[in-house]
Amino acid sequence: MKKKLPTLTSDAEAEAFVANADLGEYDLAGMVPVRFELKRKDKSVNLRLPAQLLEAVQTQAKRVGMPYQRFIRMALERALHDPK
Repeated sequence: MKKKLPTLTSDAEAEAFVANADLGEYDLAGMVPVRFELKRKDKSVNLRLPAQLLEAVQTQAKRVGMPYQRFIRMALERALHDPK
């Protein structure tokens, strides 16, 4: 049986844990991928949407644990990278 990951409260704790631990001994099944946005956002867009569509977007964004504006930006990026 694999060990449960400890709760780490700072980047320093996480770095020390990863540097010294054998991650093969831990249950990583609950891990989820995280996407970091490093590019600077230097342009702004105003967009009018029907209230029902915006509410659906906000609900989906909350379900996956991200701000709704990032969710919209990622949907646009996917649409441009996956042309059909």
